[in-house]
Amino acid sequence: MSATPGRHVRAPHMGITLMDSTILSASITAESAPGGGGTHSMVGRTPLLWVPESGADHGRGFWAKLEGHNPNGMKDRPALHMVERARDRGELLPGAMIVESTSGTMGLGLALAGIAYQHPVTVVTDAGLEPIVHQMLRAYGAVVDVVTEPHPEGGWQQARKDRVAEIVASQPGSWCPDQYANPDNVAAYHGLASEVIDQLGGIDVLVCSVGTGGHSVGVSQVLRQHNPRLRLIGVDTIGSTIFGQPAAPRLMRGLGSSIYPANVDYSAFDEVHWVAPAEAVASCRALAANHHASGGWSVGAVGLVAGWVARTSTPGEQIVAIFPDGPMRYHGSIYDDDYCRQHGLLGHVPQTHPDVIEASTDRVVSRWTRCATVTDPIGRSA
Repeated sequence: MSATPGRHVRAPHMGITLMDSTILSASITAESAPGGGGTHSMVGRTPLLWVPESGADHGRGFWAKLEGHNPNGMKDRPALHMVERARDRGELLPGAMIVESTSGTMGLGLALAGIAYQHPVTVVTDAGLEPIVHQMLRAYGAVVDVVTEPHPEGGWQQARKDRVAEIVASQPGSWCPDQYANPDNVAAYHGLASEVIDQLGGIDVLVCSVGTGGHSVGVSQVLRQHNPRLRLIGVDTIGSTIFGQPAAPRLMRGLGSSIYPANVDYSAFDEVHWVAPAEAVASCRALAANHHASGGWSVGAVGLVAGWVARTSTPGEQIVAIFPDGPMRYHGSIYDDDYCRQHGLLGHVPQTHPDVIEASTDRVVSRWTRCATVTDPIGRSA
């Protein structure tokens, strides 16, 4: 492990002296890397950053798992794993086309997997895709197919899924990972959980954004084998249907959904928080300014909630928050004053505590709100 210098603080359960904005990382060599030091070796073994909670008792804070240190972000992990498993089972034949719906990061991960395994990749996205992501997908050799109209009920995600089905039907032998329902998406994150255990040991609280449901379920499954009392806190965006709120146009990408992903395990969650765009922007910029830990909408939302958890949890609890990506794709949005001004996102000071509702159907939320009763909104059995 290595740590950056800074002011000393004491982190829960560690038994070692840590420092303000300390980074812990696991060493990796070409010999120990998956894939023997090739493309795969760039994925995984991401560092942990200690984020002290300002204004709280000495020693309170949380560990941020910095998945932005992967080439494209957290979804490099499931992209590679889903492709590997499909090839092992014979579902994806050598040289066959990979086709998937994405808001951006999974597409970048599949482009990486396509290079690693020599598959052409077509990603289906929508007009909200950031220009830099579009450009990088093309640079990595992917074909980018853009849907122009949302589905009347399922929004952009359903429109993208429908277009994927059309392409797969027209391309014999092509394969769709279906990240929303593929159990390999969940299993891909077991390695992330193992890294956290290797780096920290016991974990009491896990804070995750929720989109496809893959990493919240996959990471918590492994962590609960070590601590059955682990609390899993999901973070969603306003306007998302995942936890029972009505669908609405969403500015935030990378978390939330206008469909109900099959991979979401509602029974695994102890509570859910919804966060609004202005709150996520303020959190992102504060993390960047104070800790040089920057990322996208999910990072801002998760960081906001994890800070509250650090302030309100039992002293000594070990809290881990998953930061899914870095800032690259958000230079024209979260970190662009003109964009933020246009969308009314500047100058917002988040509340120190969320609003509270008893059930997700109590009312439509428009700002940071917490609900400690999590149920499947369409009544699927666990």
